Amino acid sequence: MAPRIKIPATKYPVERFTLGNGLRVVLSPDRSAPVVGVAVVYDVGIRSEPEGRTGFAHLFEHLMFQGSENLEKLAHFRHVQGAGGSFNGSTHLDYTDYFEVLPSGGLERALFLEADRMRGPRLTEENLRNQVDVVKEEIRVNVLNRPYGGFPWLKLPPVMFETFPNAHDGYGSFEDLESATVEDARGFFDRYYACGNAVLSVAGDFDVAEATAMIERHFGDVPARPAPRLPDFFEPDLTAERRESYVDRIAPLPAVAGGWRVPDPIGTFDDYLPFVVLAEVLTDGDASRLVERLVQRDRTATTLGGYLGFMGDEYQVRNPTALLLQAHLPPGGDADKVLRTIDEELDRLAADGLKPGELDRTQARMATRLLNGTDDVLGRALPMAVLELQRGRPELLNDLPKLISEVRAEQIVAAAATLRPERRASVEVIPGATA
Repeated sequence: MAPRIKIPATKYPVERFTLGNGLRVVLSPDRSAPVVGVAVVYDVGIRSEPEGRTGFAHLFEHLMFQGSENLEKLAHFRHVQGAGGSFNGSTHLDYTDYFEVLPSGGLERALFLEADRMRGPRLTEENLRNQVDVVKEEIRVNVLNRPYGGFPWLKLPPVMFETFPNAHDGYGSFEDLESATVEDARGFFDRYYACGNAVLSVAGDFDVAEATAMIERHFGDVPARPAPRLPDFFEPDLTAERRESYVDRIAPLPAVAGGWRVPDPIGTFDDYLPFVVLAEVLTDGDASRLVERLVQRDRTATTLGGYLGFMGDEYQVRNPTALLLQAHLPPGGDADKVLRTIDEELDRLAADGLKPGELDRTQARMATRLLNGTDDVLGRALPMAVLELQRGRPELLNDLPKLISEVRAEQIVAAAATLRPERRASVEVIPGATA
């Protein structure tokens, strides 16, 4: 038997502390390059938004860029870009993040900007109406007028889940967005954008003592508000297959996606990790089981992918979540046949086990991606903030490559055996455009 591949570990330093107002802080200094990454992550995402306000978490992310307590609209953009930096934000199922990457001399500028809008964004009627229009246009561009828009991350959850937090459209309905008020926005900010509901993370070229003093200076007097209680996301597992289809008027070819519930990614992380590796065994690269069978041999699919989490953030998601497989099909493709073939390959894996070298190859690729991802400062600041927010373990980022490499073949086989048709939710895209 060939020796297992040795996966190198990262040793990025991690320091943690909490300000008097409840803001948690994670610092990871690295003096190798004169650049810093700053991230602020709030424990509110798509799953937390209230009924009747679909899309509100994403809308509020937009509002956070429309000026703040001491800065006019577009000032954030000017100050970051004027210092040679870049910035952005994004909304996820379980959190919303804001971040900057700057030359190290710009650290205090980034801290001031984030602290200022943590005190309060400019929530005016003009800003609200403007950003509602921006979000509506984003929905038109990314979902309504794009082939396979929202597939499968918006289309599969309502098939798999029944509760509002898990099943609703996270982009939002035009009706809900248009009926939002400034009072709604203020209430959302007061509830979720609290110091006690946030993590500040800084990675890169800085002195810990100096950065700590800056953080105290800019964030220390932000009014303290406690974290709200999270909504109940509980959802029972499927006991019978669920299947739906819809016509995509501008999709030229058929597609299908299936999802299976997996163990709690936080509460039972050791049980969850084999499913992360299994998704890669099945779909990562030309030699992977499903790509080799469906794309290369049978030619019943043209592309195929697999991942954990509806937004592909396998280490930054709460329960419930799922392992997803999605395939685009050739003209006249048969979604039923693709799903049957997936079942056959899962049965074969559960019965016969892995081939020699199959797991080593997969784990090496996964570890390489993780190591590459943490090579830049934002690749540390952002995930460390989320790992602190959800687990209180930002240092887990260092351990992930090793933990992936320690998943055993028998765990992969056992995971594959749980992906039964009766536990699957699937959604089929029926093309409405001519090929």
